[in-house]
Amino acid sequence: MPTEFDYIIVGAGSSGCVLASELSKDAAVSVLLVESGPPDKNFLIHMPRGIAKLLAPGDPHSWQYQVSRGGNRGEETWLKGKTLGGSSSINGMVYVRGHPTDYDRWEAMGCTGWGWRDMLPNFMALEDHELGASDQRGVGGPLKITMQPGSELTEAVIAAAGEAGLPRVDDINSARDVCMGYPPRTIYRGERQSAAKAFLVPVMSRPNLTVMIETDVLRVTFDGARATGVEIRDKAGVRAVTARLEVILSAGALQSPKILQLSGIGPSKLLKSLGIDVVADAPNVGQNLREHRGSETKYRVTRGSLNEQFAGWRLWANVLRYLAMKAGPMTHAASEFNGFIRSRPGLSRPDCQIMGGLYSMARTPQGLGIDSEPGMTISGYFMHPESLGETAIRSADPDVAPYVNANYFDAEEDRIAIVAMLRFFRKVSIQPALAPFIVREMAPGVDVVSDEDLLQYARDTGGTAYHVSGTCRMGADKASVVDPELRVRGVRGLRVVDTSIFPDLPSGNTNAPAMAAGMKAAGMIRAARLAAAA
Repeated sequence: MPTEFDYIIVGAGSSGCVLASELSKDAAVSVLLVESGPPDKNFLIHMPRGIAKLLAPGDPHSWQYQVSRGGNRGEETWLKGKTLGGSSSINGMVYVRGHPTDYDRWEAMGCTGWGWRDMLPNFMALEDHELGASDQRGVGGPLKITMQPGSELTEAVIAAAGEAGLPRVDDINSARDVCMGYPPRTIYRGERQSAAKAFLVPVMSRPNLTVMIETDVLRVTFDGARATGVEIRDKAGVRAVTARLEVILSAGALQSPKILQLSGIGPSKLLKSLGIDVVADAPNVGQNLREHRGSETKYRVTRGSLNEQFAGWRLWANVLRYLAMKAGPMTHAASEFNGFIRSRPGLSRPDCQIMGGLYSMARTPQGLGIDSEPGMTISGYFMHPESLGETAIRSADPDVAPYVNANYFDAEEDRIAIVAMLRFFRKVSIQPALAPFIVREMAPGVDVVSDEDLLQYARDTGGTAYHVSGTCRMGADKASVVDPELRVRGVRGLRVVDTSIFPDLPSGNTNAPAMAAGMKAAGMIRAARLAAAA
């Protein structure tokens, strides 16, 4: 294998796969894509409802982190994708782009070129949407997007949401206000459409693209302040690989800051205490961590639940049906319905996402477990958390897991919003359209009434939405980790392209924004190379 490439991309996740595909279109450059995890061959990845088995501690397709919830509230486990496709290979497959004002806010914060008018074309370039082309949707792109199938109970939930004030829409990504409808999803002909399947697999035969799996990047190497490549470790041992033009970290919002710190880019006091030579004092590497904290209400229902389809002999029958026909409930995304609400009057835009499924589950030490009786779940999260967490390395040893603190509900705004959101879920559940289906509320339970009790319920039972972002914040200010071109401040030849660069969280799931960021970054990188050659 060559030891020198023009571009080295670290991480084959949502952003990294797009970057590899786009940059390798230019036959004049060579691209190396390095992924720590195994190949994405496990059929549980490609069968959409395999997610319940993938999101389990010990699965080889995920990084696993023990994360402080903040204060003295103990820890929870976060899982992030560690395979070709990254988290897009183990996520819930809901395709949400975020609200246009998210990106206009980024631009107002100094991220020139990241406003909605700039980002929309990148989203549309990704898409091959089942609903067809419009001024808001793309067709003909690499990523197949289809709509979740309906059912009697799903229709009742959408109707009840309408009775509670959420108008029904065909495309939640084209809505600009509160709404409810079926979710668009990254599933096609019964199979998950991960970033690897959409962007990487079709171009793997390009002679200028090399993909390494089961290979760890230990650190970025430097000559002075210039990134010269990476130090990698695989079954053959540890060795250096050179980047003639750039190194691009797309390892995710926990791994990218870890690699930066291990490489000497981070808070100088921390690095010196661990015996790491400081290349650039960057105090904000690992800061500004933001995560959506999910919470839910669960209901026993008379009919329409999929619980029995995911247990016992019916589960195996549905798996066989899937293997034979790519049909049935194993082809569904994690959410059966999706929408956006305002937690209270007077807000300029929706601030909570509402979703859920025709099933009820519990988190167990072995992962997610299905309830034995018929149930359904209405869940969601406050989309714009003000609580800020952090991550930092604990050792110069790359094998030592980083410290991560989510710091959930530190900000009062977050606490107010999550309580109001749970009250809205209850409002939906008592509407006439759902009356024939709802037997009783299982959680939080009718005894949980006060704001204090609802907040405690959210603290005790909620969990990560798997949307961690912000730890290598983009900005125009000198304190930001990367500039609007995604170049790491204080050094040359190094960029970060993944959810870690988001100044704050977009309104909804992060897979689509991560892919769009990869598309936009590829254009920037290509333009920089051409300008340098001119």
